[in-house]
Amino acid sequence: MSWSPKPLLEGGMRDRLGYYDRGPTPYFASRMDPRLSYCLYVPRDYEEDADERLDLVVLIHGTARWAEHYRDAFADFAETHRVIVLAPLFPGGMTAPGELGSYKLLRQGGIAYDLVLLDMVAEVAERYRLRSSRFLMHGFSGGGHFTHRFLYVHPERLLGASIGAPGIVTLLDFNHDFWVGVRNFEAVFGKTLDLDAIRRVAIHMVIGEEDTETWEIRLAPADSWWMDGAELLAEANRLERMAALLASFEEHGITVAQDVVPGAGHDGRAMLEPVKRWFAKVLAEARKTDAAA
Repeated sequence: MSWSPKPLLEGGMRDRLGYYDRGPTPYFASRMDPRLSYCLYVPRDYEEDADERLDLVVLIHGTARWAEHYRDAFADFAETHRVIVLAPLFPGGMTAPGELGSYKLLRQGGIAYDLVLLDMVAEVAERYRLRSSRFLMHGFSGGGHFTHRFLYVHPERLLGASIGAPGIVTLLDFNHDFWVGVRNFEAVFGKTLDLDAIRRVAIHMVIGEEDTETWEIRLAPADSWWMDGAELLAEANRLERMAALLASFEEHGITVAQDVVPGAGHDGRAMLEPVKRWFAKVLAEARKTDAAA
């Protein structure tokens, strides 16, 4: 089933696409919050007046904010698998001087990063033809933080979620508040946690088999992220935290595909090929289902 959002301009007319609207695009300021921005990769042969509809892949950067590097790494995938890639940029220092992690919690300091991202997706849908309102998402490290929490809040918008080595995880734990668990989920996000909708999303976890360093993710009571329940995984490394997240999903009947990359440490570049393979599989299945409908 194709998705046809409202046109970009009044009167049913779209702006004509130009040179910078195909291939790797510049960064564009979010219309919802111009402090945040995004760049795209659009297949170079995308024809404005054709009937082809493309899928959308959203790539969430880590703490270092290498948004366009992830976008560029998926250029070949975009051309081969006929997708548009959207890579948002959530700058550091948004909620306090020097802070780097507010986006990882989706809502912080009055900023709803998840809702701004959804409006970026809407902007893309108004300018290009998308096959569906649902999209694929991958994030590594800080992006893995964002991705699994976005999955909790907006499962109805996701075709698939690939969670890469998050340093701090939110378990499906109804005995602790967010971020440790989800007991007060509705109070934080204004909607109930829909486990059935999460079960309908294809989910992937990917991590390096040597991702054992803890210098960046160790938690202590003096840390700004510390809260009741944080001690449960305070000393765990990323492999152990992802294993806890996987077990939490499986306990609630949520199916997960997993890749543990041999010889890799905490390196998002080493995760890209497994993510691409998994994305290709999910896209093929979704398109086959739509074609048969």
